[in-house]
Amino acid sequence: MVSLGLVVAEFNRSVTGGMEEAALSAAADADATVAETVRVPGAYDAPLVADRLARRADVDAVAVLGAIVTGDTDHDQVIGHAIAEKLTDVSLERDVPVTLGVMGPGMSGAEARERVEKGADAVVAAVDLAETLEDL
Repeated sequence: MVSLGLVVAEFNRSVTGGMEEAALSAAADADATVAETVRVPGAYDAPLVADRLARRADVDAVAVLGAIVTGDTDHDQVIGHAIAEKLTDVSLERDVPVTLGVMGPGMSGAEARERVEKGADAVVAAVDLAETLEDL
């Protein structure tokens, strides 16, 4: 049974709340457990917490959930690229799957709310990767 760490951004909670529900449902469907759910202020804050969870012996994989919506500047692009890079670094440095369930950049809040099932996708990917690595 795979044990997960779940990181959920509070910013854009109208989106991430649904993502979290979808993620928990997917974990149950995959017979995975969620060792701990940690809420962070925003998606940008997720890599540090993902790293801490990835260090734990009781966590086989980490799924990160967040939503980055488009604003009036390129801020969403900068945040999106930074998160993707740092979460990849955590995964490779800790040898633990860390999945990017962060929607955006480049979408409106309404578009993000229509895609909350991406939370489930992040959990399914985390479970699949953990099981694949176990078999290697």
